[in-house]
Amino acid sequence: MKNITPPKPNNPIIEKDVFEAFMQLVRILRKECPWDSKQTNKSIAHLTIEESYEIMDAIDNQDDKELAKELGDVLLHVLLHSVIAEERGAFSITDVINEVHEKMIHRHPHVFSDTKVNSEDDVVRNWELLKKSEGKKSALDGVPKGLPALLKAERMQHKAAKVGFDWDDKSDVWNKVFEEIDELREMIDAGNKQKITEEFGDVIFSLVNAARHEKIVAEEALHFTNNKFIKRFQYIESKAAVLGKSLDEMSLKEMDELWEEAKKY
Repeated sequence: MKNITPPKPNNPIIEKDVFEAFMQLVRILRKECPWDSKQTNKSIAHLTIEESYEIMDAIDNQDDKELAKELGDVLLHVLLHSVIAEERGAFSITDVINEVHEKMIHRHPHVFSDTKVNSEDDVVRNWELLKKSEGKKSALDGVPKGLPALLKAERMQHKAAKVGFDWDDKSDVWNKVFEEIDELREMIDAGNKQKITEEFGDVIFSLVNAARHEKIVAEEALHFTNNKFIKRFQYIESKAAVLGKSLDEMSLKEMDELWEEAKKY
């Protein structure tokens, strides 16, 4: 039996001991587990994304116990990705840590050097300037291609705004939303499917921009609404079961009455 047990919490421990024990566990899994040994960075990429969203769920539910668990799952993925990369001679977990360590020092000169800042906006502005000095060619560099579309739109708009490409007046932002909706209606009336799709995208993009100006993250707002829908719809299902009915046996009016009930909870 391999000794991969981390130090007990009631012992005087340091973080290094815990990290090294976990790193050893990951290396053993990589060598001896049939599933882990076959994985590649690409094959587990989507799982890494799923784990990140489970962190969001734990935060939304204000469940610290679950949050600790999900953070551990993400850490497992970070280490597994690093070990896989190390095996092909790309980089190691030490390289990963050193890289982000140096980057954080470089991008926080107001903490680790003599740069003066007066606000959070100054910090963000300096951050973008430092990223450009690191070789970024476009203000939009660094926005991952695989981000969910709403979040990607928000990140692009945020980065463009940092170099001055933004509305000065919030009312103009909302006027743009209404303008895009009117253009969508025109294309619907015209029956042009391709243009309807394009204009629908423009409406969503403008709404994401409006959300940003209202200090709302559109991805989080839709995530909240999705969860709200799930809760209310499942209320309808449970109430229907009590009545001895399935949803396909109920009228829309009956379901709508239960929906209104669900909104009270």
